[in-house]
Amino acid sequence: MSVLAAANLRLHAGPLDYVLLVVYFALVLGIGALARRQVSTSLDFLLSGRSLPAWITGLAFISANLGALEIFGMTANGAQYGLPTAHYYWIGAIPAMLFLGLVMMPFYYGSKVRSVPEFLLRRFGKGAHLVNAISFAVAQVLIAGINLFALASVVNVLLGWPVSLSIVVAGLVVLSYTTLGGLSAAIYNEVLQFFVIVAMLLPLTLVGLHKVGGWSGLVNRINTLYPSTAHEQVTSWPGVNLTGIGNSFLSVLGIVFGLGFVLSFGYWTTNFAEVQRALSARDMSAARRTPIIGAFPKTLIPLVIVIPGMLAGVLAPELIQLKQGASEAGVTYNNALELLMRDLLPNGMLGIAITGLLASFMAGMAANISSLNTVFTYDLWQDYIVKDRPDEYYLRVGRTVTVVGTIIAMGTAFIAGGYSNLMDYVQSLFSFFNAPLFATFILGMFWKRMTPAAGWSGLVLGTVAAILVDLLNKVGVLNLAGQGASFVGASAAFVVDIAVSVAVSLATRPKPEAELAGLVWSLTPKEARRHETTGENAGWYRSPAVLAGIVAVLAIVLNVIFA
Repeated sequence: MSVLAAANLRLHAGPLDYVLLVVYFALVLGIGALARRQVSTSLDFLLSGRSLPAWITGLAFISANLGALEIFGMTANGAQYGLPTAHYYWIGAIPAMLFLGLVMMPFYYGSKVRSVPEFLLRRFGKGAHLVNAISFAVAQVLIAGINLFALASVVNVLLGWPVSLSIVVAGLVVLSYTTLGGLSAAIYNEVLQFFVIVAMLLPLTLVGLHKVGGWSGLVNRINTLYPSTAHEQVTSWPGVNLTGIGNSFLSVLGIVFGLGFVLSFGYWTTNFAEVQRALSARDMSAARRTPIIGAFPKTLIPLVIVIPGMLAGVLAPELIQLKQGASEAGVTYNNALELLMRDLLPNGMLGIAITGLLASFMAGMAANISSLNTVFTYDLWQDYIVKDRPDEYYLRVGRTVTVVGTIIAMGTAFIAGGYSNLMDYVQSLFSFFNAPLFATFILGMFWKRMTPAAGWSGLVLGTVAAILVDLLNKVGVLNLAGQGASFVGASAAFVVDIAVSVAVSLATRPKPEAELAGLVWSLTPKEARRHETTGENAGWYRSPAVLAGIVAVLAIVLNVIFA
């Protein structure tokens, strides 16, 4: 970012704003110190001893996703593409979150695995386990770098510190409480951070809508400023500006299959940074309800993230120039939320907004680092490098990995700085790592004939297919704008993974059925998948199926309203 751009983005915070920041950081570190008292084993540090109630894990589940991907990426998308960004929620999140709670959590939690790679170990053996553990570790330090870059950019704008110094300081803050209290500290802070984030986004949305004259006023401004693209920005379908696919039918297909099925299910059902929150729940019912409880706020979040992005696109002079093709050097769509805060919020409220931004990035990065230390400790170090040591040893390894992972993320943060829209980068990573993993999971869960050799070979070649699509787009062979390359890459990864897995399975020997009980749908007793209706889990309002039905109806209604 240029010096001029940084000066124009400077948020002029007052004493009250800084007091709010100091109070927030004191709370964050205090929670980390209190959580440390509950850590005596590696399971306590890495999975909270599987003791947390559903409402805690549910809010943490959604807060862990409210990092730079949501706050910077989705507001940037809102400013650049408009209403089609809502597809990332109502199409690209809710169905997969409900599927995770209703279908997949009984397998994850019931098998008592400590991580997603460990589930692959039991289903397919060491080949798929090692491939997934390594790819997940790489993905988490890259995504943690995105959150860290976004967090550092806020510190840079607020205090005027160089981005490099801001990255180091921001990383050390997250490191402090995550190292102290492990997953419990991360989860309890994520619950706090959820409410802080809402306290930031809701007033910003209401003030912005008031300034433009409500939703109709926002639509009128978009029609006036961007007449040639206004229709695509204020209607969600067919979303050709988001996908970069000119054909309306193919654009809808890309959103529904590429985003809504492959990328979405690949992220929400296999991403251990999310699944880890459900695995920390105190029983099967709480684990199943975790993603479904998280789906309630997830359904409403686009109203306070996408709309602010659209508001920034009509209120911030720099973004108006950018969308019209002549912007000041250094300003990108990633600055949408900062520009809106600068122009709309007074002191005091500005402090709440800045605290909310910092909270969101810390929640996202803590989720990445806490899942990284679990996978590295259990699935790489304990299984392949140093085996059969006392539990205290692996507790120390977990804390060490937390430190090392944060340091590496400080380096990968500079990669994120090279993208004008962080969502472009994030969706590329998801197409590389999550799309093929979902194909392996879904086929292996419902087809008992799938073999161990198919497990690892499908993952590898599916990832190669997504990377190849990304490279072909970068050199101009495919020429897909927006996030269309990610949708196509994810679809290619899924199809190639399935095709390879089927071919290899038919040519190799499957595992005996006796070893697949609890890991394959047809070989798992129905009672193992049934919701417990007695004791603490009694009542219709605790039924995962009933809660999922309510969320589904809400998502459909919102889809219709904003179609």
